[in-house]
Amino acid sequence: MLFDCHQHLWPAPFVEALRRRKTYPYLREWTLYLPGEAPYAVDPGAHDVGTRRARELAEGREQVLVSLSSPLGIEHLPAYEGRDLLGIWHESALELGDPFRVWAAASVSGHDADGLAELLAEERVVGLQMPATAMLDPAGLECVAPLLDEAERAGKPVLVHPGPAPECAPDLPGWWPAMVPYVAQLHQAWLAWHIAGRRQHPRLRIAFVALAGLAPLHHERLAARGGALGPLDPYVYYETSSYGARAIDALVRVVGVDPIVHGSDRPYAEPFDPGLGAAFSHALFTANPRHMLTGEPR
Repeated sequence: MLFDCHQHLWPAPFVEALRRRKTYPYLREWTLYLPGEAPYAVDPGAHDVGTRRARELAEGREQVLVSLSSPLGIEHLPAYEGRDLLGIWHESALELGDPFRVWAAASVSGHDADGLAELLAEERVVGLQMPATAMLDPAGLECVAPLLDEAERAGKPVLVHPGPAPECAPDLPGWWPAMVPYVAQLHQAWLAWHIAGRRQHPRLRIAFVALAGLAPLHHERLAARGGALGPLDPYVYYETSSYGARAIDALVRVVGVDPIVHGSDRPYAEPFDPGLGAAFSHALFTANPRHMLTGEPR
């Protein structure tokens, strides 16, 4: 079974809900408006469910895990404002059918732990996506602990995804948010988890998208400044989207093969096989994702 642990797909009811909004985040036709990024022209075909399903099946993927994109900022909206959007996302995403499975989303400004518990009990819900912006330090982790507790109690993993970007100067290139605030958020969330998260949630499986922005590669600087990487955590995973063979190989040299799981971030990037051998490909696309999702032996 081949997995893609990180994609985005907006069902039609969710698209229409974004179009009805008058404040960020909102769509006008197929142009997305966010406070921290330039207007983005969304490809309508990228969110055509039938087209995406046919493509995934033709490419051999049997489990495609889709999530609400945290840079939209919906999880950070006041709970009363984000509740309807989150409900529409979950209801429409759960109707996508095979090969799609769903990462749940939750408000980080007004916790609904009971509602999250109900979602996590759904067979098609694989776990909880959390914006890195809610986990930037131990205090942030403490604030979202009730949500992480529910994932841990359900035996399902957490996917840490970049959150909304801060507003930046209009003359900066379009790739700026993806390269600067997104990477910084992942670094900071990884370090916060390193020093506080595991102690608070000893059995929670947690995956950082985009190889945690390569945060583990900074272990030598961490040591030089008085910290330590310490023993490898068997319940921390690194999803590969937007990185290639050299970055993946470099991270493997620090954390090993077992934590590396394939994700593409489609439609914003494409699935990629780094070509590091058949055994590694089996680990990347099959064994490691299964372990992340279930905790069962590889």
